[in-house]
Amino acid sequence: MVTTAEQLSHRLAVEQSDRRLPSVSAAWVRDGEIRWQDAIGTVDARPDGSPATPDTQYRIGSITKTFVAVLVLRLAEEGRLALDDPLDRYLPGTATASVTLRSLLSHAGGIRAETDNPWWERTAGIDEAELRRQLIARDLAVGHFHYSNVGYGALGAVVAALRGRSWLDCVREEILAPLGMSRTTDRPAAPHATGLAVHPFADVVLGEPEHDAVAMAPAGQLWSTTGDLARYATFLQAGDDRVLPAAVLARMKRPHTWDDPPGQRWSRAYGLGLEILNADGRRQYGHGGSMPGFLAMLRFRADGDAILVLTNTTTGLSPTLVGDLLTVVDRSAPRSPTVWHARPDQADRLELTGEWFWGPARLTMHVRPDGWLELVPVGAGRGSRFRRTGADSWEGQDGYYLGETLRVIRPAGTRPYLDLASFRLTRTPYDPDADIPGGVDPAGWS
Repeated sequence: MVTTAEQLSHRLAVEQSDRRLPSVSAAWVRDGEIRWQDAIGTVDARPDGSPATPDTQYRIGSITKTFVAVLVLRLAEEGRLALDDPLDRYLPGTATASVTLRSLLSHAGGIRAETDNPWWERTAGIDEAELRRQLIARDLAVGHFHYSNVGYGALGAVVAALRGRSWLDCVREEILAPLGMSRTTDRPAAPHATGLAVHPFADVVLGEPEHDAVAMAPAGQLWSTTGDLARYATFLQAGDDRVLPAAVLARMKRPHTWDDPPGQRWSRAYGLGLEILNADGRRQYGHGGSMPGFLAMLRFRADGDAILVLTNTTTGLSPTLVGDLLTVVDRSAPRSPTVWHARPDQADRLELTGEWFWGPARLTMHVRPDGWLELVPVGAGRGSRFRRTGADSWEGQDGYYLGETLRVIRPAGTRPYLDLASFRLTRTPYDPDADIPGGVDPAGWS
């Protein structure tokens, strides 16, 4: 019988050969544990070159942006900034005074995508003064998804301004050290791969330049390994109170802007520093990375599975590779359902379960295994999950009622009803004993 690891390695070998990748390193992580790692090829593409290993370091490009986003959210949690603060409060004197930090995190500030210097990824880095001069908004892009490397350069400068030290020092001290990511650096550290371009019509390669991007470094400077990224993916999935708790990380995973052609069902969105994919109705999170000579992908799901891929080529990685590896995992190593157990601690929520009506529309209320309430429409309607915030109050966690309050109203002499964002939910349609806004026709149903 072919094992899961053998199937994953076979798919990776096909990728390396068919797509002519000098070398490629990949890993599958489940619930924080590396379940499979493999590396194929040589770091310089020569047949007699040094073979790639799982400890080979590659440039991760724009995955760097997720580290910057984590730093910004840490500052927000400390009260040092608010996400809706204007950029000008921290980087005064730019031409983008009204652009907010939140819009920069989600690529919705309209900031130009690239610098006007020649191809910043392949030339000497610009300093912060030059970065500030180049913070220009594109009017057509304001409020829409418009990917901006320059915008993340600005966010790195905000972090440095508030911390009083470089954004890289903040990454090292506030993220890498607590998570034990000793093989993640700002410049290559041996053993590392060489950045290469593969000729489109011949089996020859060309070395790509590598340098310190200075003020643009927050957009794509970091190098890492699949082992280190496994630790990082686990943190992004579940949180770590030493860096950011899970409740704050959940804000990174909510769609803020969409990157889809008009009229199409959404397939790709962007949260606060994280890409969000709708893969056949199942959400995936993470980020891709691209720098001259390197491509990278970090992808994870809420169920605890993550795939990491690193390669040293400027172009060529198949867009289906990560999805194919996840399909192998789902088919050959399906997760066993969680064992059901009784939860006596949920007994105090029983009075809220069962049928409720929003006018004549029927819904059901359930207690989830995590103790939250879940309102489920029967047929069309609005549902949501609710987290308890008080004895008789709950807060919506998603959907239409995200952030809205659900209150249990207990009038004397009659049964309770629910107030949800000013709507009334009652045990019968338009219950005359409840306080229905506008009242109930005294003639009743007829």
